[in-house]
Amino acid sequence: MTKIFTGADHRGYLLKEKVNSWVFDLGYTFEDCGPLIIDPFDDFTKYVSEVASLVANTKGSKGVVLCGSGVGADILANKFDGIRASIGKDKNQIKKGRSDDDMNVLVLAADFTEEEEAKEMLKAFLDTKFKGKSRFKKRLKEIEKIEANN
Repeated sequence: MTKIFTGADHRGYLLKEKVNSWVFDLGYTFEDCGPLIIDPFDDFTKYVSEVASLVANTKGSKGVVLCGSGVGADILANKFDGIRASIGKDKNQIKKGRSDDDMNVLVLAADFTEEEEAKEMLKAFLDTKFKGKSRFKKRLKEIEKIEANN
């Protein structure tokens, strides 16, 4: 089964705890990369880096990262080769991100995402499979080439 890595900063901490509970309830193995307590002086960079690195190096895994706006976490996660992260807007967007782009990290904007929306997006992220159509695979190969040259 797919392993899920989660991480957040202090603004995303409470929603991350909910995400961990939902991931567990859905029967997935997960690793919480932190923080384990709320620290108002922490920064998303530490936790998002950990999640992105683990997803990039653990075949078939996925990640969920959170910060207040989602923007910083999204920018940072996408700095890692092999990571295809996107901020979740709604469950239909996430389904397309998974089926067409093989998105492997879901970014949640804790300050702008209601709990029920987050749960729906998480479920879509975990349940939707990459379609693997030739045009989609071609895009991913092009992204890999760009990563290799930067």
